[in-house]
Amino acid sequence: MIQPNTEHRARILILDEDRIILQSLGQFLRREGYDVKTADNLGSAWAELDSGLIDIVLADIHISQSKPGELLREFRRRYPQVLVIVITSYGSIQNAVEATKLGAFDYLTKPVLDEQIRMIVDKAVRQQALMAENLALKQQLDHRFGLDNIVGRDHRMQRVYDLVDAVADSRSTVLIMGESGTGKSMLARAIHRRSPRRDKPFVEVSCGALPETLLESELFGHVKGSFTGAVNDKPGRFLAADSGTLFLDEINSASLSMQVKLLRVLQERAFEPVGSHETRTVDVRTILATNVDLTQLVSEGKFRQDLYYRINVVTIQLPPLRSRVGDIPLLAEHFLKKFSKEMGRRIIGISSSAMQRLMDYSWPGNVRELENAIERAVVLCKRPQIEVQDLPETLQEPIHRLIAASAVKTLDYDSAPMPLDKALEIPEKRIIESALRRNHWNRQATAAELAINRTTLYKKMRKYGLDAGPVQ
Repeated sequence: MIQPNTEHRARILILDEDRIILQSLGQFLRREGYDVKTADNLGSAWAELDSGLIDIVLADIHISQSKPGELLREFRRRYPQVLVIVITSYGSIQNAVEATKLGAFDYLTKPVLDEQIRMIVDKAVRQQALMAENLALKQQLDHRFGLDNIVGRDHRMQRVYDLVDAVADSRSTVLIMGESGTGKSMLARAIHRRSPRRDKPFVEVSCGALPETLLESELFGHVKGSFTGAVNDKPGRFLAADSGTLFLDEINSASLSMQVKLLRVLQERAFEPVGSHETRTVDVRTILATNVDLTQLVSEGKFRQDLYYRINVVTIQLPPLRSRVGDIPLLAEHFLKKFSKEMGRRIIGISSSAMQRLMDYSWPGNVRELENAIERAVVLCKRPQIEVQDLPETLQEPIHRLIAASAVKTLDYDSAPMPLDKALEIPEKRIIESALRRNHWNRQATAAELAINRTTLYKKMRKYGLDAGPVQ
């Protein structure tokens, strides 16, 4: 692997059996400020290249014991990041074309003029810098949007990771289901980053954010004059995502007429821009997301059955945060590190009491709400670790205070004295039972109403004998 050139000084290897060429060309390039190595045989050249410290090779490909075409292919196979400039005495237009087809960056014939070699090497250096910049950007994208950035050890999240690995290499349509804030957009980007289309565009459209008339133009584009305000041609998002990935979020909000158009483009990969009769074709991998149950919308006649079956090729269900409580500490620490680094803060952790509040909360906004809560805490925290008072107000009032307030109203102060913890059990049981009845004994809904996780609710239901269900 090529090592990063932190000194911004290009490292050049000259390969030629002519020692005069090696000496004269090496001296010239060193005077130009380059770090130059020389080799008069392939064995020495491979040794230099294997060090990972070479950016550019100037090579006579007619060297002994090698065939020019095979040598160039070997350069590209073994050192794809190295740019090869061919230098040879056998110059012709045909040879130049063949060399570039086989991966040579450029082609020079002997004798090489100083100005000519200066210009070619300078161009190669700029190209090498651009390649290094692109590689760094890709690595940043992988870090930000890759699957490794999706945190979770819950068995349901492990299933999600397995599905992503299984479908990433295909062009199959993927439907991501999950509540708002569970990370559907991030998962779509992770699928794209792991796919063969990773270097192609990733285009995201929120269908729920646009009215139908604008959504059609946004997706398929329009021609000038097709409607009021269409002063220029617009290509649309499908064309923008050609050869890449298009992510359609909140697909459940698309109207029935828009669903017909989407069905066609998903089946035929063809469409017409608004106001045009010209059919466009695209090669787009489509990922869709919904925060509501599409089968329910189909039964209500609000979502086309044929479109549902077309997009329901591979379905990934993202669980809500309240159903994977064990991931909350992991996510909280992940976001703490992220925002502490971004803001230059030195916060070493989250106190046990603050972490308990995070785990007791039901998180209706899911991972996004937790991320916002930790960002706020990092901003407000004045201590080495985050405390309860740094958390949002929704986490400041645990259920115990509600129980205590209820106890004031329900206890008979003239009755026999009892320990405080026993006294608080009376209103706590009443509050939980009342919430269960309001929610028809739906434990998930009850936990959400009481702002506690389901595990805590189960324990308290068992404690108070409420786990058997309503008394008949």
